[in-house]
Amino acid sequence: MRRMTILLILLIGTLTMASCNLANPGPDDCRGSGTLFQDDFSGERDCGWAVYNQGGAVAAVEEGILRISTSQAGKIWWSNPGQNFDDVIITVQARQVSGPNNNAYGVICRYQNEENFYVFLISGDGYYTIGKYQSGNDQVVYLTENAQYQPSDFINQGVATNQIRVSCVGNQLSLAVNGLPLFTTTDPTFVTGDVGLGVSTLEQGTAVVQFDNFSVIAP
Repeated sequence: MRRMTILLILLIGTLTMASCNLANPGPDDCRGSGTLFQDDFSGERDCGWAVYNQGGAVAAVEEGILRISTSQAGKIWWSNPGQNFDDVIITVQARQVSGPNNNAYGVICRYQNEENFYVFLISGDGYYTIGKYQSGNDQVVYLTENAQYQPSDFINQGVATNQIRVSCVGNQLSLAVNGLPLFTTTDPTFVTGDVGLGVSTLEQGTAVVQFDNFSVIAP
């Protein structure tokens, strides 16, 4: 098991292209009963997710899922739908399809811009963390114990599906997987922002993760 710090993607061309796709859908287009935002990626509606194919990374909505893949070791790639929320509970079904188990994938909340957001990650070899990107630092600051990834038997490893649940409520940040709590911490840095999904590989190889049934509700 090898863990490394995930660098922030700072490829301006990629970010410019992605931002062109961050269209804010109509107020009811991607809102279901009792949700602030939801998407099953069926293709019946455009919920504004950024899609791209550049620099060894791909984000695409197809075949009823959002798929993100990357071959750039140590860098995180993500997609956002162009929304803005304060306190939220986010759930998503995430499935590692292929690639190294030494990876990281999960949920973003309170995304201000490409340099400022929280990220909630699990890995194919059974680790998790909550991290923060903040202007002035191109590396993630881990908020978990000892500023490191932590192991958990609750995470389904390898080519497998995990149900991820994230809470960003006030200054409390919580991560749960498959219905079981992993970690809760507090941080006051960001109070509002977009949501999103991200993937990274931490060694050579292409990590491919697909996401489905994304939901945002009020706490």
